[in-house]
Amino acid sequence: MSAALALLRRGFEVEVYEQAPELGEVGAGVQISPNGSRALDALGVFEQLRAASCAPKRKEFRLWNTGKAWPMFDLGDSAIERYGYPYLTIYRPDLLGALVDGVKAISPDSIHLDATVTGFEQDDDGVRLLLANGTVATGDVLIGADGVKSTIRQQLWGDDAPQFYGLVAWRSVIPMETLPRHMQEMVGSTWIGPGGHMVNYPLRGGKLMNMIGTIERNDWQVESWRVEGSKEECARDFAGWHEDVQTLIQTAPTLMKWAFMERKPRQTWGQGRVSLLGDACHATLPFLAQGAVMSIEDGVILGRCLDGFDDAETALQHYEGARVERTTKMVQGARENTGRFHEKALATEEGAITYMESEWSRDPITDRYDWLYRYDVLTAEI
Repeated sequence: MSAALALLRRGFEVEVYEQAPELGEVGAGVQISPNGSRALDALGVFEQLRAASCAPKRKEFRLWNTGKAWPMFDLGDSAIERYGYPYLTIYRPDLLGALVDGVKAISPDSIHLDATVTGFEQDDDGVRLLLANGTVATGDVLIGADGVKSTIRQQLWGDDAPQFYGLVAWRSVIPMETLPRHMQEMVGSTWIGPGGHMVNYPLRGGKLMNMIGTIERNDWQVESWRVEGSKEECARDFAGWHEDVQTLIQTAPTLMKWAFMERKPRQTWGQGRVSLLGDACHATLPFLAQGAVMSIEDGVILGRCLDGFDDAETALQHYEGARVERTTKMVQGARENTGRFHEKALATEEGAITYMESEWSRDPITDRYDWLYRYDVLTAEI
């Protein structure tokens, strides 16, 4: 949707083919760092989403068993002073809704639902998109933004089999009013411990609390966002963790679980008039909070490239060249953070204090995040 909106705003005709029978989004939170807020502003939806989001007063690390807190990086006014845009937490259906509304405002009939893609054909004149219902769509360019199990990627490059990463995640969205008052603060918390971590942060102006917990396990390897687990199983995974963690688990209306699968980010995305975008080419673990932001950035850069170069194939080559190095670094950064969140030294408070100073004090945090947040989709070289 970000790519479609970016192109429509630059005067292109766009058709979106979506296999789902209706536009919906799994209820969960998504973090939008300043570089993502900047990209959403380029798409004309930032103010709408800012009004529907939360800007946490602060973000902090908390030790898994004692709850001892360390400040993370400042996400309040200083983020705006330093980067020009805030760090937001957004309910994922609100994010999708704003992008869809933006697309429909320009081109009301451009989104085609219940349209499953089976493949494509291309030549010097254009691309033909083949659909399961037997129809064929034609265009100058095809962008496969069809996720981790991308049909377009499979035809371009073959289906690279993912590897189980040894992590299982639990997620839920909790009505804020059901939590104890001391847990209703506008604060984002990352609970860190040996072999696991949990993140919680407010959504929708503080009406909801998003929760996602990740634990090292090897006995369950289903890659799906739609499998429901039990509170008993989740509580066992986080046995011994702080009372607030247990409260999040027990208060959750439902708990969904999925296994993390790792795919190496592709270094070559497209061929001819066909390229990829988002999870189809750089699926990531969620430990840098950049998965959604990467795809939004992709969309804006794609729009700039197709607008800036007359030849479609040349434009796609520049798009790929502008994005591969950055997205690869983002995926690698998320992988590296796994170890930082699950470090064995976190087993004791003494070990945690030393470790937090070496890995999560101001200087190392600045080194790891400043390059991310300063990125400008409108001035980045293409």
